[in-house]
Amino acid sequence: MKKGSNDLFFKQLQRHSDNFSYVLADEETKEAGIVDVSYNADDLEEIIRTHAFALKYIINTHGHADHVEGNLKLKGKFEAKIVGHKFTKTNIDLKVDDGDVLTIGKIPIKVIYTPGHTLDSICLLVEGKKLLTGDTLFVDECGRTDLPGGSAKSLYNSLFNKLLKLGREVEVYPGHDYGPKPSSTIQEQKATNYVLLPRSLGDFVNFMKQT
Repeated sequence: MKKGSNDLFFKQLQRHSDNFSYVLADEETKEAGIVDVSYNADDLEEIIRTHAFALKYIINTHGHADHVEGNLKLKGKFEAKIVGHKFTKTNIDLKVDDGDVLTIGKIPIKVIYTPGHTLDSICLLVEGKKLLTGDTLFVDECGRTDLPGGSAKSLYNSLFNKLLKLGREVEVYPGHDYGPKPSSTIQEQKATNYVLLPRSLGDFVNFMKQT
């Protein structure tokens, strides 16, 4: 468990695949949220019950099956609202868009719309310190753009004009364990991630065609 403030409970979970799931909670109010249930529903349920959290939101970074698997199971157990971007085609209860802020107790979670991997991709900035990037940005990699709804042009804007404009100390927590370590920072990614080398839009689009 890592804490960004005295009240934030933050846990990165990986059990049954290379997918990461996340539990966020305000330890004072006991409200909690889960990001990308994936195949970890049983383990996530155990965490929620062990800490006596009240699950408020189940948040999807995007609608691919390996991220939303288990949503309905946890919703049924805890009556939580499933949250996703307004363009998602998955079953959700609450639509969000760029700049919206969700709250878990007193913990703010800012939605950053980051299409490119999919049309409905979002990243989540927790307390301005921890960035949950889904399949938009991995440690030393990025999400693919050759699936339905993918766009290298959109991903370029999401990476270079949105995520890389965040503070260099912001911590990066991806949707998959594809890198040399499970998390990083914006500063480290600027230094080590070959995807983020300075490129024009045209060069980036060509680069993504070759990867």
